Amino acid sequence: MALFPFCKTPSGPVRVTRLHLVLYCFLLSLIIYFLQGLKVSVGVDSPNPFFRALVPEKAQEMSDMTVVKTQVPQTPQETPWGAPLVWGDSSSSAWRRAKYAQKGIRTGLLTVVVGTYARFIRRFLSSAELHFLPGRMVTYYILTDNPRSMDPSIELGPERELKVVTVAELPGWDRLAYRRMSLLVETIRHPIGTNVEYLFCADIDLEFVAPVGEEILGDLVATLHPELYGMPRDAFPYEVEEVSSAFVDEDEGDYYYTSELYGGLVSEVYRLARACSMLILQDQAKGEMARGLEESYLNRYLIDHRPTCVLSPEYSCWDSALTADVPVQRVISLGRQCEATDVQMRERLGC
Repeated sequence: MALFPFCKTPSGPVRVTRLHLVLYCFLLSLIIYFLQGLKVSVGVDSPNPFFRALVPEKAQEMSDMTVVKTQVPQTPQETPWGAPLVWGDSSSSAWRRAKYAQKGIRTGLLTVVVGTYARFIRRFLSSAELHFLPGRMVTYYILTDNPRSMDPSIELGPERELKVVTVAELPGWDRLAYRRMSLLVETIRHPIGTNVEYLFCADIDLEFVAPVGEEILGDLVATLHPELYGMPRDAFPYEVEEVSSAFVDEDEGDYYYTSELYGGLVSEVYRLARACSMLILQDQAKGEMARGLEESYLNRYLIDHRPTCVLSPEYSCWDSALTADVPVQRVISLGRQCEATDVQMRERLGC
């Protein structure tokens, strides 16, 4: 009994031996182990209904959507139809950059500037000079109803040029949704023509904050909407009115794409813009307009003509509760960011 001096063997019917004590300790360990395993299982798999009842319905919806997003692999490399899903620092992106490295490709970057959005021009161009296809030949096409908003001109690097295209006066950004696709069609016919091989269309309030290289090049390129990436199909704001030319049925659609950045070969972008402008005109004739404006028609087209290259939310993001976590933020929407921040931050961003 040297190990347990506090345990004495009493006389009588009850005897506690060293063997009994070892058995008691072993049994107690098993009980503790079982209870710990049960606690972890309950905490992960099935929250207590009582605690669920304490969470407000809206907060619970946000929580549920977050859970859905975390269940989706964060950096899948391919779409269900085999197109590359581009993350800038992946090995496949490095391969794509190397593939185009020796080719003398000229790419166009087109944007439309109206009204007060002219304040974003210098930030857009200066950030693109730093990060958009650095070291490559790029032509900027600025479609504006006020060419004087480009003064003073920004200094561009070698093999970069700026072309200002004057368009008829546009009364506002909301009305522009009816015309932007048709403007794109007209601009591709002239003056773009065959001057560039690839063309990307971007909102003027975008800022390039990290390298956007040749990994984005493809025949038809679309960008995933950052707040809807990883969401279930029924969360996508597709057009639901059957009378609309942008209508999407319940069994259609793989992703929801943003209209803030898309592109590809000039010939493919022309087909996209012409088809979307025709759909918009059809709806205008009926007095209709899809709820997502031109983005609805863009998504309708990309369902029927799946993109050959899909850019991850790295290439269109802003800080919000639903925006997907990405390894690197490469392109930020200042407009959306301004909407999601407080007054002090808006002043800092120049909203």
